[in-house]
Formats: sequence, structure tokens, C-alpha cells
Amino acid sequence: MIELPLLMFAGLILLIFAGIPVAFSMLIVSFVVTALHFGFMPQIVNIFVQKTDEVASNYVLGAVPLFILMGSILERSGIAERLLSAVQLWTHRLPGGLAAGTIVLCIIFAAVSGVIGATESVVGLIAIPTMMRHNYARDLIAGTICAGGSLGTIIPPSVIVILLAPVANVDVGYLFMGIMVPGLCLALLYLIYVVVRCALRPQDGWRPVAVAQAIPLAEKLRVSITALVPPLLLIFAVLGSIVFGLATPTEAAAVGTAGAFILALGSGTLTSGALREAALSTVSVTAMITLILLAGNIFASVFSVSGGLAATERFINSLNTAPMTIVLLLLLVAFVAGFVLDIVSIILILIPIAIPVVMELDIHGLEPPLLKAWFCVVFLVTVQTSYLTPPLAPAIFYLRAIAPPQIRLRDMYVGVVPFIAIQLILVLSLLMFPALALGLPTWIRGM
Repeated sequence: MIELPLLMFAGLILLIFAGIPVAFSMLIVSFVVTALHFGFMPQIVNIFVQKTDEVASNYVLGAVPLFILMGSILERSGIAERLLSAVQLWTHRLPGGLAAGTIVLCIIFAAVSGVIGATESVVGLIAIPTMMRHNYARDLIAGTICAGGSLGTIIPPSVIVILLAPVANVDVGYLFMGIMVPGLCLALLYLIYVVVRCALRPQDGWRPVAVAQAIPLAEKLRVSITALVPPLLLIFAVLGSIVFGLATPTEAAAVGTAGAFILALGSGTLTSGALREAALSTVSVTAMITLILLAGNIFASVFSVSGGLAATERFINSLNTAPMTIVLLLLLVAFVAGFVLDIVSIILILIPIAIPVVMELDIHGLEPPLLKAWFCVVFLVTVQTSYLTPPLAPAIFYLRAIAPPQIRLRDMYVGVVPFIAIQLILVLSLLMFPALALGLPTWIRGM
């Protein structure tokens, strides 16, 4: 039955719009299709038990709760607030200095948390009141927080990458190196946009020069060393150990968690209540991700064994079109899926379908392992673009939860548009120049 697996997506979307959580929607659809295709027993039990065992025994996924705990400890210890103050000491002379400092803080916090939404929520709560007091344009505030917070998706050590790597059968360390240059390029383009806009329209981003100039250079250095150096050392310890093959992602996550705990203790702001909240948040987020991960694995497995993967490959091959067009079609599906599904679900549903198709294509003369890694990087940036894109942008929903009433929904929609354009520029650059994604890991692994 070829039609049955293809109807799985229609059933999934119907259940999601009916208000059923994504994980349970995928499990329900998988159960029904398995029952209709194979009969109730023993195939249903076999698939569900097998996938549960695979998820539970996946060593790489052990890094997920550790990275979440690391970010939760840093979030509740006040370290992010001190980081913003230190960064803005050096960005105050720039047009839109507060917004530029906010983006820099998002880069740093994304590199020490790796948690979806955590960067946007934490940085937003700290930076929005400051920018509001200095009369920054509300759409610029909204766009900066949404776009800067979304960097948590592609700045290592992103939890999303840890989830994507085993699904695509790509080395986690290689993928971390692959997204590093695109992630930093994206952040740089964000900064250029903010500075140029505020230089052309000073009313959009006031510069508190007089306040910052009163601080002596020695004091700036002291504050910066105290606030910036420890988190940067933590980032180097985590990412460096993964990139240079000194530790697995799970081991590096354990080092990061221990380092975050030591930093929080040293700051004197980690109370027993804050630690308890961090632990509860870690359990809650990990349980949510694990359930979605399990449901997505079951959904992808049922889709494949019931003939859906073969039908999809035949359909794409029948198009008889250029390889890059097929890649663009797959990315378009991922982009549209971002309107109704969370990033983890998109990965678990689409990557098992897309990777076999991409591996058969001849693009830029890349060998299959490099082709797979390149596609994963482009896929991540595309999904991140969907994360920002109205009307169902998750980034905007995160912002609405923390924004004051003065920042309206219209401000959020208008504010993210320039950043979406920047994202699309990066996607096109990655499609045309694969070295952006493959240059750094190829160079480091070839050392």
C-alpha cells in the first residue's frame, strides 16, 4: 500500500491542528498505520520496543540533558546579566550599540547553553528593558531578540545538532565544525545590519556614549576579564574537546556542566532554590525532547517499512530535474514544515527521507560523506529561517511570552523581516559555496 504511508503526513497535520501534542500525534499515526499495514501484533510491539531501545541506548544523546543542565545553571545564576554589561562596555560607541551588544551576548550564551529557546528567553528578559529605556525602535528590539536568540540553533554546542547527527549518521564533532563558520557569518551579518541601520537612522538606536565614556579603561578591562573570560574558557573547554577529538560530546557536556556549576558557585548567586529550578527545568525539557525523539523515530520507521521512503524516492527520481532543484525542493519542504512542527520533529521526520535521496545526487562533485554533512548544515540554516518566519514563527512565540505590552505583534513581524532576508542570503551562499560548511572541518581533520 503506497498511498497509506503518504497519508501519514496528512493525518499528522490534522492531529496537530486538533490540539494534540506533536509527540502523541506521531505515535497515534504510527500506531494506526502499522495496524492497518501489518495487523495489530506483533509488528506494532516489535517496532515500538526496538525504537525505544535504540533511543534509550544511544550514547550521544546522553549529552542532551547535560547541555540543558549547563544552560539552566548559567541562566539562573545571573551570569548572563553580567555578560551583557561587560559586552556593552565595548559596543557603546557603535550605532545601535545596545542591540549590537545583545547579539554578541546571544552568540556567547548560545555557545554555553545549546538549548532551544533558552538564549532568546534569557537574553530577552535582560536586554529588552534596557533598549526600551533608551528608546530603541520596537521592531529593531523584537528582530534583534528573535534573530539573536535563534543562533542557539546553529551555534555549537547546539542540542539540535546533537539530535541531528545520529539521525543523519554524521559525526557530531564534524557537524559542530561545519556549522561554526556559517553561524558566525550569520551573527556578523546581523551586526552589520544593526550598525548600518542605526547609522542611517539614529532615531532607531540611541547610543549611550556619555555614560560609557565615563568608565576608565582599567575598569572596563577588569569588568570584561571578570565577566567574559570564565564563560569563554568554558566554551573553549567544551567545543575544543569535541572538535579536536579529545572527548565525546557526552564527555564534553559533562565537563561543561561541571564548569557551569563552578562558575555559578564562584559568582555567589547560585542558591539551593536556583539549583532546584535548574534541575526541574532540565528534567522537564529532557523528557519533552526524549518523547519527541522517540515518537519521531517510530514515525520515520513506520513510514519507511510501509513503503513511504521507496515511494518518495521514486517520485523524486521521476521528476527528472537538476540535482540542485531536488535539494531546493527538500529544503522548501523543511521550511514549510517549520510552520507547524518544532525543529526536533522536522529533523526526525524529514532527514531519514531526505538523506538517502541527497546521497544519490551529484552536487559540486562532493563525495557522499561530505555531501551528507553539507546538506545537514544547509538544512539547519533553512529550518532556523523557518523558526523566524511569520505567521507561526516559534521565535515570535518565545518573544511574546517575555515582551512588554508596548512591543506589539506587528512590531515582531516587521522586525524579523530583515533578519529573514539575511538568513536567505546565507542559505544561498551555502548552496553555491559548500566550502563555507566544509572548509573548517576538512582543514582541522586534515591537520
